[in-house]
Amino acid sequence: MVRLIDGRGKDTTWVLGNLNRCWQASFEKEKDAVLGILSSVRQRGDEALLEYTARFDGVHYADAQEMLVSQEEIQEAYLKVEGSYVDMLKRARDNIYKFHSRQLDNSWMALDENGIILGQRVLPLERVGVYVPGGRAAYPSSVLMNVIPAKVAGVSDIVMVTPPGKDKKVNPYTLVAACEAGCKSIFKIGGAQAIAALAFGTTTIPRVDKIVGPGNIYVALAKKEVYGYVDIDMIAGPSEVMVLADSSAQPAFVAADLMSQAEHDPMASAILVTTCMKLAIGVVEELQRQVEGLTTKDVILASLRDFGAVIVVDSMETAIELANAIAPEHLELAVSNPFEILEAVKHAGAIFLGHYTPEPVGDYMAGPNHVLPTSGTARFFSPLGVYDFVKRSNVIFYTEKALKAVSHDVIEFANREGLTAHANSIKVRFKDNG
Repeated sequence: MVRLIDGRGKDTTWVLGNLNRCWQASFEKEKDAVLGILSSVRQRGDEALLEYTARFDGVHYADAQEMLVSQEEIQEAYLKVEGSYVDMLKRARDNIYKFHSRQLDNSWMALDENGIILGQRVLPLERVGVYVPGGRAAYPSSVLMNVIPAKVAGVSDIVMVTPPGKDKKVNPYTLVAACEAGCKSIFKIGGAQAIAALAFGTTTIPRVDKIVGPGNIYVALAKKEVYGYVDIDMIAGPSEVMVLADSSAQPAFVAADLMSQAEHDPMASAILVTTCMKLAIGVVEELQRQVEGLTTKDVILASLRDFGAVIVVDSMETAIELANAIAPEHLELAVSNPFEILEAVKHAGAIFLGHYTPEPVGDYMAGPNHVLPTSGTARFFSPLGVYDFVKRSNVIFYTEKALKAVSHDVIEFANREGLTAHANSIKVRFKDNG
């Protein structure tokens, strides 16, 4: 079911060599298809969007305006969604808003004694596109996590795209979540063609400055290809969780947390690293017992078989070394005092401390963003946040006196680099007074 690796007496290189890692595969066939879709939408706009929606989603719109979610559809969605669910969405929304409000950065200016003013302006992006997957599954939580940071940052125009169902409708839970998050422009369009529309703009769908949100391989490749025309958040891989546990951990808790990520995808990675062989054996037994009652059993079993592992090591120092080498999307510290080892963790998308902070509470209610770096990119990427929806402009002001004081240095720099016009820009201002 899941491999039990005895890493005691072994170094981290040996342990890593015995793990099955889900490296990014080559998708040349899909890439060629994506490039064709991007080119077609860029050239033919709405006409291409209607054709691809009919071909891939089986939805035939009478005209491009039918792609826009109407006020009547929004009202219908609210009638279908339980009031208790809407209340829950609002509680989650408020927690996410509160957390992200702490990330706001301010513009600043500094004046020195020479009259020089230096500073930085922090401005929100003007328009952002949010991609929300459709199909059989609905992820209202992802809607909140992608839209709310943009709202907190001050983005004035948020455009959401999501594939339509066969009935030409958006999943009502997704639609209600978008409205509760404050998204007003919602289009029933999905796939690589939706990414193309956001990146290049059509008559109906406006061009955006940045595209965020998860999707299938075609969406991921399309985002990668349009980077440069627009900004993107990241290219997300399969979900990952790593649990570091000592003898104080409960096998039932750990097994449940491993499966909570394994159920996302057969290629998801769920790994336990522990210093306690008794716990490791108990977790394997709990996995076998608990999986029988879960509707996603087949996916979990495939994930655990191919990319899961239960690893026993000599010390928590070795466990942390492994975690830093793998840089997991989610890292749980299921130990007696997680704050003691927190400082040693260098690379992780989100860190969950203690026995009563399972990863799902971060997915839904805690407030920190659940859009996280995967595939080891936590070494250099951060969770989605308000900072992803702003840009900065440097501000510089010199008086005549201040410029003259540095004029010789600027001229020297310019001449050394062979940029005589740069030097002349300074010289011309002082040619009459030395």
